[in-house]
Amino acid sequence: MVPPWLELLLATQFFTTCANHLLASRNECNLFCIQCEAPPAAFCYYCRSRDHSTHRVIQIRRSSYHDVVRVSEIEDILDISNVQTYIINSARVVFLNERPQQRNYGVSVCKTTSSSTHNCEICGRALLDAFRFCSLGCNLRGMQNDMNMTTMVESVPQCCRKADVRKSDDAGSSTTSDKDSCNENNEEEPPPKRIAHHRRKGIPQRAPFF
Repeated sequence: MVPPWLELLLATQFFTTCANHLLASRNECNLFCIQCEAPPAAFCYYCRSRDHSTHRVIQIRRSSYHDVVRVSEIEDILDISNVQTYIINSARVVFLNERPQQRNYGVSVCKTTSSSTHNCEICGRALLDAFRFCSLGCNLRGMQNDMNMTTMVESVPQCCRKADVRKSDDAGSSTTSDKDSCNENNEEEPPPKRIAHHRRKGIPQRAPFF
């Protein structure tokens, strides 16, 4: 099941200046509470001490201008077994959302894409290891696709499934019987054996004795 706070986490813009603490030194909104759904979703260090002191809060970090979260902070509340992890600043992290890719730019990008044997199932990004997704956002879309496929299969009535199976069986049996009937009716008779007729020799004529 998809946790209710995951979509809000992926849609939240972090690293903005907190409007309640403009003059404070640690006023960067890089924290997220998984228990509160009331805005603002991102808040700073001082807002946490005031409003979320007893809540489960995770910290968002940045790598190359992209939001990441440490695996140690979410692995017990979210299944990330299918998401590619990276080691940044001696800590294992996962990216929150899909990262834009540079296509057809230089030889190095082509070599990296062609040499990789694992790719994200949603965006196609080359992965380092045998994972299905490159980020939590792609993982969410993959989970939704899997649930839609399951829902479509479960929405088909059981009687219809049995009827389809019965039709396929009838079709298979009718095909077999038709083949048998064709073999019986259209079987060619073997050609008659040729009997060798030997031409009889005529009455021998002998030369007269004189």
